[in-house]
Amino acid sequence: MIALLVLGGPMALTQIIQFSIYTIDTIMIGRVGTDALAAAAIGTVIYFLLWMIGAGPVSAVTPMVSQSIGTTIGKPGLDARRDARRSVRMALWLVTLLTVPMFGFLLFAEDVLIFFGQDPEISRMAQDYVLVLAPGLPFALGVMVLRNFLATLNKTMVPLVLVTFSVLINAGLNAVLIFGLLGAPALGLIGAGIASSISYCLCFVMMASYVSLDRDGRQFDVFRNLLTFDRDRFGELVRLSWPISVTTLFEGMLFNAAALVMGAIGVHQLAAYQVALNVAAMAFMLPWGLAMAGATRIGLAEGAGDAEARQRAAQTTMVAAVGGMAVIALLVTLLPTQIAHIYMRPNDPENAATIAFILTFLPIAAAFMIFDATQLVANQLLRGLKDVTAPMIITGVSFWVIGFPLCYYLGFYTEFGPNGVWYGLMSGLMAAFIGLGIRLLQRLRVPPRPPELRQPDQDSPDLNPA
Repeated sequence: MIALLVLGGPMALTQIIQFSIYTIDTIMIGRVGTDALAAAAIGTVIYFLLWMIGAGPVSAVTPMVSQSIGTTIGKPGLDARRDARRSVRMALWLVTLLTVPMFGFLLFAEDVLIFFGQDPEISRMAQDYVLVLAPGLPFALGVMVLRNFLATLNKTMVPLVLVTFSVLINAGLNAVLIFGLLGAPALGLIGAGIASSISYCLCFVMMASYVSLDRDGRQFDVFRNLLTFDRDRFGELVRLSWPISVTTLFEGMLFNAAALVMGAIGVHQLAAYQVALNVAAMAFMLPWGLAMAGATRIGLAEGAGDAEARQRAAQTTMVAAVGGMAVIALLVTLLPTQIAHIYMRPNDPENAATIAFILTFLPIAAAFMIFDATQLVANQLLRGLKDVTAPMIITGVSFWVIGFPLCYYLGFYTEFGPNGVWYGLMSGLMAAFIGLGIRLLQRLRVPPRPPELRQPDQDSPDLNPA
């Protein structure tokens, strides 16, 4: 447990701080007005659709690098360093290549949102927002690729500092560009998108510099021959990452589709959903960070062929992540009014209806946080074992055969109304936890394959330039 917390604590805190960019945006945009907040909500639906596609290569870095390093004893040898370098390099390639079609899609965001029944003016505002937010997307994904690589080396504290610094930059730029401080024009929603893109770019530059300068990180020389295409490793990365991307899409689009259902019900319900979901997503960062650490540790154990360490990593990750989420859920249940007033001005009559829905949504959101944490941990641990296809199928069935139909039916055709959308989300997460939990138990019963022990001369030259 101590080893997990030493690795996972900074990772969880980094996730929370990095996601706080969106929380800061939501809080500051909420000061602009309900329309701006609603536009940010559905604009984020589009933005995170693209982010989830890029999540595959980002997440694939952890099992590929950790299992490579786990096959060696002690300090990673030349073969392990070269193998890790190939994985990181091709992950950056894949993230970059994916951004071209992603940016093209954003040009039609307004039309897509109107097609799904959203208010035309809110849809126009949302497209403007995502177009200025989009340039930061490849840098945000690149930051996560490098962070996952560093985590396999137990390097988590400096990334935490760098991400914190970038969030502070974002907050300052938000104040200047949203509200027009220091003589700058007040750009409102557009200013929030510009600030986020700039902060992501700066964070990537800082992270890449650290990887190149750190004593352990520079031994892997991950930017060596960066422009050289590695077909075999690229193909392996695609095979591992596409089920992860699809799984992430299944989950993320469930929440985004629920936002569209809320938007069709009403603007106030959509704005309140954005706030409650932002609170739940911020809480989600704690178990996500711990689960990523667990995926790293279980991947190292798998590479080393250590079944006992693998089992221990799974148990401690689940206990730590779910326990932490339970504490947060309790606080959300006890303090809904205080949380709502952070996001919306309580004395503004125009915000009264939105705040009323927020107070209704938050206790329900707190309940499904527990199921969200459990299914997340099971999924991440399976990824650490390079088990991605079965979890993709389980997630798809849970969220889109069970979860979304219930969201739609309960939201439109029952007296639950907008609350029913949350009950549908909870049902999908519960089904995912059951399915993924069973899959993880089955997978842990299979003995790991013995590693190919490789201990090349550490001082010999790396003859292969890849």
